[in-house]
Amino acid sequence: MKILVTGGAGFIGSNFILHMMNKYPDYEIVNLDKLTYAGNLENLKSLENNPRYTFIHSDICNREIVKIAMTGCDAVVHFAAESHVDRSITGPSIFIETNIVGTEILLEVAKDLKIKRFHHVSTDEVFGTLSLDNKNEKFNEETSYSPRSPYSASKASSDHLVRAFIETYDFPATISNCTNNYGPYHFPEKAIPLFITNALENKPLPIYGTGLAVRDYLYVTDHCIAIDLILHKGKIGETYCIGGDSEMNGIEVADTILDLLEKPKTLKTFVEDRKGHDMRYAMDHSKITKELGWNPSVTFEEGIKKTIAWYKENEPWWRKIISKEYLDNNRAQANK
Repeated sequence: MKILVTGGAGFIGSNFILHMMNKYPDYEIVNLDKLTYAGNLENLKSLENNPRYTFIHSDICNREIVKIAMTGCDAVVHFAAESHVDRSITGPSIFIETNIVGTEILLEVAKDLKIKRFHHVSTDEVFGTLSLDNKNEKFNEETSYSPRSPYSASKASSDHLVRAFIETYDFPATISNCTNNYGPYHFPEKAIPLFITNALENKPLPIYGTGLAVRDYLYVTDHCIAIDLILHKGKIGETYCIGGDSEMNGIEVADTILDLLEKPKTLKTFVEDRKGHDMRYAMDHSKITKELGWNPSVTFEEGIKKTIAWYKENEPWWRKIISKEYLDNNRAQANK
């Protein structure tokens, strides 16, 4: 099988490529990535000379390059997206362009080329927010969409586009909505890698508002396994919710990391809350468990220890990323 992976130099995409290349010795991967600030080819350095791996530096909004990249592929796994809520609040236009227009271009080209399977990777944020009071309430495949940020609105739009192609053109697609991922290669603007790298440098851990907002966390390799299963065994036209059974608020996440690194709790710092901050996400993954036999295999306790160990062992990777020169260069490249 030959698979086009969009956004494969990003956090989840690079972990997925490594998973697939290791598991399937006869598979070929084409990685199409614009290399914006969060894309990093060092994540895939081990594949540089692998004849089964091809990297194409381009934008999913470039229809001609998308066609070149997709030609000869059997399947598409679509990760490419602008994904940080805070950035969507200060500059929503790029989220509309990449997440909506880019997805439409991929769908059109895939339809024209008669791609056998298109898998669209989405987020739990399209569903809005849950109450902190009712712990039994969770998102599932039947939950109505209620996006509350420009990021989640753009992802909701892309989900609807995929469903429209399924219904209108009998297009062979599947969708997955996943909770918060963490693990190796996570760009250190997101909470967990930011907390880890700041704690290692004895810097404050910034916690939004009261710190009571809850997220459901999933170790990234478990997400990759779920997508692998959906790609090979999922039913065309279906959506699958992927959850980690690990609900924690910001204070609990910070305390866990500080305890494991033996750092003082005084490093916790409360900052102004995010605009339109969703208070709780949680996912019911019973459908993918029942139909495909998937369950999260890494507990948060295990996963956070692995993640901390990875950041300690790969200090040059994240130090380079948080350097001003690196960020400036990547922002300039993204704006070209």
